[in-house]
Amino acid sequence: MAPAPASSTPVHLTRYLERLDRRAATLQQQSLRYSRVRLALVLGTAVLAFALGQTAGPPAGWAVALAGVAAFLLVARRHARLEDGLTRLRRWRRLKATHLARLHLDWEALPPPADTAPDPAHPFAADLTLIGPRSLHHLLDTTASRGGSERLRAWLTAPVPDLDAARRRQRLVRALATNARFRDKLALYGTLMADSLHAARWDETALRRWLTRPAPPRSLRPWLVGLSALAAANLVLVLLHLAGVLPAVWSVTLVAYVGLYLSRYNAFKHLFDEVLDLEADLRRIRPVLRFLETTGWPRHAELARHLAPLQQAEARPSTHLRQVRRIAAAVALTRNELMAVLLNVLLPWNLLFTHRFNQETKRLQHHLPRWLDVWYDLEALCALARFADHHAGTSFPDLLAPDAPGPVFDGRGLGHPLLAPTARVRNDFRVDHLGEITLITGSNMSGKSTFLRTVGVNLCLALAGGPVDATALRTIPFRLFTSLNVQDSVQDGLSFFYAEVRRLKALLDALRTPHPVPLFFLIDEIFRGTNNRERRIGSEAYVRALAAARGTGLITTHDLELTALADEIPTLHNAHFREDVRDDRMVFDYRLRPGPCPTTNALTIMKLEGLPVEPAPPR
Repeated sequence: MAPAPASSTPVHLTRYLERLDRRAATLQQQSLRYSRVRLALVLGTAVLAFALGQTAGPPAGWAVALAGVAAFLLVARRHARLEDGLTRLRRWRRLKATHLARLHLDWEALPPPADTAPDPAHPFAADLTLIGPRSLHHLLDTTASRGGSERLRAWLTAPVPDLDAARRRQRLVRALATNARFRDKLALYGTLMADSLHAARWDETALRRWLTRPAPPRSLRPWLVGLSALAAANLVLVLLHLAGVLPAVWSVTLVAYVGLYLSRYNAFKHLFDEVLDLEADLRRIRPVLRFLETTGWPRHAELARHLAPLQQAEARPSTHLRQVRRIAAAVALTRNELMAVLLNVLLPWNLLFTHRFNQETKRLQHHLPRWLDVWYDLEALCALARFADHHAGTSFPDLLAPDAPGPVFDGRGLGHPLLAPTARVRNDFRVDHLGEITLITGSNMSGKSTFLRTVGVNLCLALAGGPVDATALRTIPFRLFTSLNVQDSVQDGLSFFYAEVRRLKALLDALRTPHPVPLFFLIDEIFRGTNNRERRIGSEAYVRALAAARGTGLITTHDLELTALADEIPTLHNAHFREDVRDDRMVFDYRLRPGPCPTTNALTIMKLEGLPVEPAPPR
């Protein structure tokens, strides 16, 4: 396989994909040649063997036939290896193509998202477009398993952050961000689990359900010992009868053996299906577990500790999966009915391997969940690390203790990762103390809502342990609550205004609830669903309630009258976005500036679109 490019810029990835395409075309031509050779061997061997059999005699014909079969098997084996390499190359190319698609925000070229609808009751996931199509999770999610995808989602949407866990994840992400080889090999082994190039993520549900089944109520060991002794006695008695020493008393012991054996039929009647199903499930994840088991991190002790559950001598996946494979091979011998009878007459074969299977299942029930947790963690960590490695403009934030001196939130060059780089405008934003509120005013389309989402998304990335789309970010841990994209509900009979009131009530309740982690709130166009007078009265009262609680946040509004609250609330600060009109066209620079907004643009937009804006003449 061609080496990965040293740089992950779009230009380098495009050139790398072109090299992979040329390599795939070459292998495809070789595969076609192998197919022709195999066909020629079959036809040539048949014709030559028949001709020599007629002229030189049957021995010559059979000799040619055997030589032809041997040659065919050799060519077929090499052809299979080439096809396996071609499959890996196609999966590898698919991985690199999705990397390029993520850089270009080419959503149609990405695998479908694991989740399609965020919970509208979540404190912030729906408002910040964290989950679902064209979301942050969709952009980041390079996992091959559903468990890894869910782990990444859980980190991004955790309602209450864990500072120690976030710091630990960040250290691991930093180490993985500089090791593209490990990330890509883990992703490649993950894709090889799928039956096809575009198959869905591997789901552990069936495997987990099987492993959580209750243990047998009684051990089979006493029955196994007794039946094995009886089977041995049968064999001795048969041999003594054949030697003429004893009469055919073995028939009596055989009947007793069969009767006792069949009395335990329920213990092993599903053995064949259970063993082969489990072995098939484990076979799919074996390459991933083998890779993690054999990968060393001598320069990073924390990653080495993270992999320890797969690398300890008594817990190595290869040891336990090998045992399951051997049990499956032994059970598969009973596929032939004659062989099944022979083996079970000689010894309690099915009962023996049912006992061994139960023992190995008990071990797997202990080890497998830990292996999967390590794998899921690493998949989610690699997704964050790949974002840090591939996207210019990212940095790792400083996650501060709640009592750290200085600003509680200080972002420099904050950008939104779901915007194209050419459309991304970066802004600085700082909160010096808890209790501070920033009221943002500005015209329509000036960037207010996008800025709120920018702050929220970067806070989620930081507390997930990942990189942020910023030049620098320092923050203490916050709970997050948003009211940005409130929706009415015909089914529930909720108007837009009532839905907004309920959302803002939930936010205020969360803010007032005593909690060691302070709340960071983001509110867009407060009380936009009612008339001007009542909106202003309600907004003023709500802002005063927010200022009296332990939290911080941003509020956007079109009501310039609210900016006067900064005169009576010392922790309220004004900021704004503005626009210019040039050549009858609105021009926005999307830059956050201090103070109230000095301009409005509603009438200008209406005029530019040809709507009447002149006031009615006095009567």
